[in-house]
Amino acid sequence: MEQTANERYKTWLNDAAIDAATKEELAAIAGNDKEIEDRFYRDLEFGTGGLRGVMGAGTNRLNAYTVGKATQGLAVWALAKSSSPSVVIAHDSRNYSPEFALEAALVLAGNGVKAYLFSGLRPTPQLSYAVRALGATSGIVVTASHNPPEYNGYKAYGPDGCQLVPEDAEQVIAAIRQVAGFDQVLRISREEAEARGLLHWLGDKEDQDYIDTVVSCSLNSELLKQGAGETFSVVYTPLHGAGNMPVRRVLAQAGFSHVHVVAQQEQPDGYFSTVKSPNPEEREAFTLAIELARKTGADIIVGTDPDCDRMGAVVRDHAGEYVVLTGNQSGAIMVHYLLSTLKERGQLPDNGVVVKTIVTSEMGADIARHYGAGVVNTLTGFKYIGEKMTEYEKTGEHTFLFGYEESYGYLAGTYARDKDAVIASLYICEAAAYYKSKGKTLYDVLLELYAQFGTYMEHLESRTLKGIDGVQQIASIMDDWRQSPPADIAGIPVSKVLDYSLGIEGLPRENVLKYMLEDGSWFCLRPSGTEPKIKVYFAVRSTTQGEAADALQRLTQAVMARVDNKV
Repeated sequence: MEQTANERYKTWLNDAAIDAATKEELAAIAGNDKEIEDRFYRDLEFGTGGLRGVMGAGTNRLNAYTVGKATQGLAVWALAKSSSPSVVIAHDSRNYSPEFALEAALVLAGNGVKAYLFSGLRPTPQLSYAVRALGATSGIVVTASHNPPEYNGYKAYGPDGCQLVPEDAEQVIAAIRQVAGFDQVLRISREEAEARGLLHWLGDKEDQDYIDTVVSCSLNSELLKQGAGETFSVVYTPLHGAGNMPVRRVLAQAGFSHVHVVAQQEQPDGYFSTVKSPNPEEREAFTLAIELARKTGADIIVGTDPDCDRMGAVVRDHAGEYVVLTGNQSGAIMVHYLLSTLKERGQLPDNGVVVKTIVTSEMGADIARHYGAGVVNTLTGFKYIGEKMTEYEKTGEHTFLFGYEESYGYLAGTYARDKDAVIASLYICEAAAYYKSKGKTLYDVLLELYAQFGTYMEHLESRTLKGIDGVQQIASIMDDWRQSPPADIAGIPVSKVLDYSLGIEGLPRENVLKYMLEDGSWFCLRPSGTEPKIKVYFAVRSTTQGEAADALQRLTQAVMARVDNKV
């Protein structure tokens, strides 16, 4: 019989494996039923981004014990996969990320699994690359991406460098559930792990291999070497995260000689003290970068999130104002830049494809088809894009060209299986430098794409609903829309309802609803896999920006009125 939250709380208080400091933290909430319930009503579960939660004591928190238990399950899985398993581990700049990464390494070593641990913070995509380069069985990165400072997380990867897909994740989760108590988590000391050759440190050589590989994906290296990189100015902010070293080194090695880094955001800071949120999707995160860009006259601003897997770009419009490109806009520009270049050179493969998620704009898809490339849709989560890449590598059915999602994640090249803000930073800067040599800005290019393919506009609304009550509210919202689908929204008839929980379009089952409208617009409801949120995506296509903005506003208001009625 499953324990109640209060029973789990008491189990932790009485467990000899739990340290005194943790028990002291738990003793401080004695009698606070709501807090106890929130900390213990469930175990953290793998979602689209693995294990993620608020740091603190409890089963529904990220701490050394939940990290250790998860790693014990991963070790069992890895031992079943290989007779000599190894796991690569990386971490970002968040508080306790180094400690959690080392804890994972020592648990792996305690199980006889060799751990490769980076000596300092590294980007998530470098972890994906290293798993492949080292021929490892699995990988772990300790990060909560762009979440607030109180969060941390744990992403697990397979031997192809891709985040665990559902089948593998379910096997790991099953193994984790077999860990009845923390005394079953096998762990040895750092000294013993190193002495037995079960803990190996990664550093400069692996960094250079990764940087060389990213730079080799450049599309216009000759243009940069011929001077375009010297006349082009970049402002870059790592937002206190892992991108500082690799992004700067890649841009410099590619030929960009004028890269100005936002000094206040250059160094690692787990509190992300200069921003409300270290999220390159938000304009506020670029406040200091825009100030620096105005002083330096920069052509473009680039920002990366704490684990450097998401990239945001800021460009100047015709009025000279700095505009944050959406993930859909940046993705469409890079698809256009990549495919037009390959097409012009006669290098576009006949079976080339662009892979995107079901909540990503159709603009990039239309551009890809225009150039003769195929388009493949996946569920939300870059692991599904990575899964397709591995499938194509095995079958040869398609040649992967570019993968992206609306939430600022992009990948070009096949060296990794996760979104990479390092290659995205190179590509967006290279595209901007290329078009500057033609007398255009990226804003000009975006307007040209609108004129050619239509004005696409998208929007995302999120509602944060924490705790067990929030879980129930989110379920109620999804049930409401699923059981009573609307005939029309904002006066536009609904032409099709796509319920991905049924396993449609050849995709895995997932709790997502997408409504297609007769005028070509759509909206999609999706509970987040990594945060206590329900997300609602909106997309329209019109002739002008004004018309698109009006249509988007009407659609958003109509849908959110019904969603908020359940909140």
